[in-house]
Amino acid sequence: MFSRFKKPDAQPARPAATAPAAGAVPAARPTPSSSAQAALAARPLPASAAPKPPAEAVAMDKEKKRKDRLQQLKVELHKRLLENLNLAALEHASEASLKQEIAAISTEALEEMAIALPKDDRVILNQELYDEVMGLGPLEPLLKDETVNDILVNGPNRIFVERSGKLELTDITFKDERHLLRIIDKIVSAVGRRVDESNPYCDARLADGSRFNVMVPPVAVDGSLVSIRKFKKEKLGVHDLVRFGAFTEEMALYLQAAVSTRLNVIVSGGTGSGKTTTLNALSSFIDNKERVLTIEDTAELQLQQVHVGRMESRPPNVEGKGAVTQRDCLRNALRMRPDRIIVGETRGEEVIDMLQAMNTGHDGSMTTIHANNARDGISRLENMVAMAGIEMPLKAVRAQIASAVNLIVQASRLQDGSRRMVSITEITGMEGEVISMQEVFRYERLGVEPNGKIIGRFNATGVRSHYSDRFRQWGYDLPASIYEPII
Repeated sequence: MFSRFKKPDAQPARPAATAPAAGAVPAARPTPSSSAQAALAARPLPASAAPKPPAEAVAMDKEKKRKDRLQQLKVELHKRLLENLNLAALEHASEASLKQEIAAISTEALEEMAIALPKDDRVILNQELYDEVMGLGPLEPLLKDETVNDILVNGPNRIFVERSGKLELTDITFKDERHLLRIIDKIVSAVGRRVDESNPYCDARLADGSRFNVMVPPVAVDGSLVSIRKFKKEKLGVHDLVRFGAFTEEMALYLQAAVSTRLNVIVSGGTGSGKTTTLNALSSFIDNKERVLTIEDTAELQLQQVHVGRMESRPPNVEGKGAVTQRDCLRNALRMRPDRIIVGETRGEEVIDMLQAMNTGHDGSMTTIHANNARDGISRLENMVAMAGIEMPLKAVRAQIASAVNLIVQASRLQDGSRRMVSITEITGMEGEVISMQEVFRYERLGVEPNGKIIGRFNATGVRSHYSDRFRQWGYDLPASIYEPII
């Protein structure tokens, strides 16, 4: 009944191999030798011994054919929807009325094509049609799935997701590259951008706040590459992260004292290690009486204070004009009477202004950087200063960093997908031309369980905080026991 969707030159599909009926003689097949042939003639092979396709393989083949048929139908019905729907009125239509209209049009079309579908398939088809018209097509169910953190598209037929820190391949696909490009264009055009051969990549933010990045052919060789970092609607606090095992209550007490006494904090870590989540949690210790300004490339921070001013950088338009960088935002923020400045991620020349702000009265400022450990984080800051074109002796750069930064919190995603605060390191000053540091807390790995889960524990290093006197003066007299290591 689906023959009308086949191409004229398409060959009919071969029927799947089935097991011979009981008592039937198996079909003749090439034999390795005459002796084997004689043996077969003397003793016929029982029907029960004939090879049968595994039940799981048969079920998978049947499911694949069902999805292929639904995909063909969806393409045809989508064309009819575009012909029949009043696109101008879609913006004002409610979701319920639009779904009802789509269901009516698809039912009428199926009757014209003399196609009968089970109720469950009709429900799926109508929902996918709605997603094509109003949403992001095949990506829509993944965006609604609360367990998915990242969506990674490698061409039209390979869509991966990250759940609990682990990547897995989904069974969701686009019809072809044109279908994928149409969804990409729908996303970027909504924010006034475009992608094509002359401008093959783009950053954008979805309506729900999720981060979106795309690279299209010819730069993307095997099909368009799409990365979506989903925006978490729930605000995870420090107690939530302690409950999840990201760090301990003792570490939380220390971090509360550090943020409340306005130490300048850098959260360091790799991609997907939980830097932004950690920064959000740390910001919960900021007093409501303080004026906080946030600067980001893509707005992700969810600060819980009353007095927050949010800024977001802007890329250039199609003519290459109108760009507003993080450095532009940071310079302007310094004129807006901030108590604290929080930069979502420092990765370029804005590092100069960030260090200046930390050194000139904006204590308690915070930012994130990409680095593997605290010492690498300092090196990254030095490199960013050098890339900004500022000609300063290395000792002067290090003195500036040592004076500006008080604390480096290292976040990491372990092999089992869990995220941990693996180190809290204080910067204590300069020793000659080297920045001196001391680690206060660390995560110790003890082994691996048979299922691959990391066995470890958080431990103090036995070093008393360099800022203990500052904590006490501000009213945070931490017990000495939190610095005692577990033997």
